[in-house]
Amino acid sequence: MIRFVIIAAAVAIAWLLLLMLFRQARAAQFDWTGIAAIVGFIALAFYLRHVTGMG
Repeated sequence: MIRFVIIAAAVAIAWLLLLMLFRQARAAQFDWTGIAAIVGFIALAFYLRHVTGMG
């Protein structure tokens, strides 16, 4: 039960941090192409690690 409470608190904090980040990102001018490329490379690295078992 305590594990569930800790996980729920961590999820709530992460959600609030994401909301704050999106609000700040909406107000600022970002290069979304560069951010998407970085996120894509990170996702590709995790996928390749999962498929090959290396890394």
